[in-house]
Amino acid sequence: MSAPSSAIADLRRATAALHDAVDAAFGAHDLADRDAYRRFLVAHARALPAAEAAMRPLPFARTLAARTPLLHADIAALGEPLPPPLSFAVEDDAARWGVLYVVEGSRLGGAMLAGHVPADRPRAYLAAVHPPGQWRAIRAAIDAAAAGRDAGWHARMIDGALRTFALYREAAGA
Repeated sequence: MSAPSSAIADLRRATAALHDAVDAAFGAHDLADRDAYRRFLVAHARALPAAEAAMRPLPFARTLAARTPLLHADIAALGEPLPPPLSFAVEDDAARWGVLYVVEGSRLGGAMLAGHVPADRPRAYLAAVHPPGQWRAIRAAIDAAAAGRDAGWHARMIDGALRTFALYREAAGA
C-alpha cells in the first residue's frame, strides 16, 4: 500500500499544465528590456492584488508579507499608471488555500527572475523572497489545512489554485 499523497503533491500534479502555460506566457518577456519589463509588471498588477485579497481571509495568509505594495511601487517608479485589476473571488477557505499555494509559490519564480532585471530598474516585487524556512512552513500549513478533509474540500482547493493560474494567464494575455 502506498503512502497517501500530500496536498502539495496533489496541487502540483493537478496544476502542472496550467502552471507551465503561465510560466511560458510570462517567460516570453525579456526582463532586460525596459518596455517588456514594464509590460510584465503591469500584467502581474492585473492579477496579484485580486489574488492576495482573495486569500487574505485565511489567518495564515495574514502572516505573510503582501507583495502588492511592492509591485505598485515598482510600476510607479517606471512611470506607469496602475492597470485595473481583473475580477477574482473565491467562495471558501479550501479554495483560498489553493490561491495561497499559487501566490506564494510565485515568489520562488520571482526570485529567479529578479536576476534578469538590470540593477538600475526597480525590482522590489520580484526580489521579495521568502525568509529562510518560510516556503517549507507554507507547504506544511497547506498540508495541515487539508489533512482529514473530504474529497470535495480537496477539489475546491485544487479549483482555487487552477482559477488563480487562469487569472495570471488572463493577465498575461491582456
